[in-house]
Amino acid sequence: MSDLIDLKPDARVSVRERFGLHSPLTVPAFRERDAHVPEIDAAYRFNHDVTLAILAGFAQDRRVLVQGLHGTGKSTHIEQVAARLNWPCVRVNLDGHVSRLDLVGRDAVVLRDGQQVTEFQPGIVPWALQRPVALVFDEYDAGRPDVMFVIQRVLEREGKFTLMDQNRVLSPHPAFRLFATANTVGLGNLNGLYHGAQRLNHAQIDRWNIVATLNFLPADEEVAIVLARVPALADDAGRSLAHRMVAMADLTRQGFAAGDLSTLMSPRTVITWAENLQIFGDVALAFRLSFGNKCDDAEKPLVAEYFQRCFDLELQAPPVRPGESVPPGPGCARPPPRGG
Repeated sequence: MSDLIDLKPDARVSVRERFGLHSPLTVPAFRERDAHVPEIDAAYRFNHDVTLAILAGFAQDRRVLVQGLHGTGKSTHIEQVAARLNWPCVRVNLDGHVSRLDLVGRDAVVLRDGQQVTEFQPGIVPWALQRPVALVFDEYDAGRPDVMFVIQRVLEREGKFTLMDQNRVLSPHPAFRLFATANTVGLGNLNGLYHGAQRLNHAQIDRWNIVATLNFLPADEEVAIVLARVPALADDAGRSLAHRMVAMADLTRQGFAAGDLSTLMSPRTVITWAENLQIFGDVALAFRLSFGNKCDDAEKPLVAEYFQRCFDLELQAPPVRPGESVPPGPGCARPPPRGG
């Protein structure tokens, strides 16, 4: 991949034509695809504001942090924008075991002309910094704060990177871009959903030029994603079933917001539920295996009530096949608080 160093964006694309957004903007892109360019997912649905924020990162070299609940497609959103720009993209998961040496590099013993020699092997940050690569830090708020200071200066516009072991200062490639995703905005695990999330230094958070929020899509768009992922539900009966599944997920989100549930259904969970439905052929069984069994025992009666409202079925009801009709049910109105 050393030839990447000499590459630069050689085309411009219309945001309106490439992403279907009502915007006159054009952004730089590459004509040819590289091995590091993500595959295009034709079923992916772009959020208007978040897409524009990411495109601003590519077009204007802005540092973009995408924050939101789990399963909303934050990392995929960045990847799919990069895929349509033919922009090489590398994701790094910042779990608690990522060290400074992983990011910066280390000395390693290698073979040169049959001889063992010690040679500096660059980490992912200096490697990406010198290439036209979109570097994405996944789970940014899970990284240890002391490790995160390694990239402090890189976050600045045209920020250089100092390799102290090599007495070298690296300048970023003109097409280097930096993104990150996080469930929180550096505030830690406030609601108990994200064990392992760290409180981050706000001087570093302040260096992110753009902070976009990606939460749940409108119901019709979420249904469209489910149908695109599971084509077997594309008929009328399947479409009706998908609407009920999304409505069920929305009830869990409302219940979580009201403090009645300790977990919620993400769009990823709904897609998994629809996929499992094709395996087991029973909407209730697929739901229990996809989400119901993740719930606390004390909350399962409330979840069963939500399910009954949407499907007019008990969770232990006889199987309902994907092609069979589901009783109309009483609807999925907003649930009252527990005990209300």
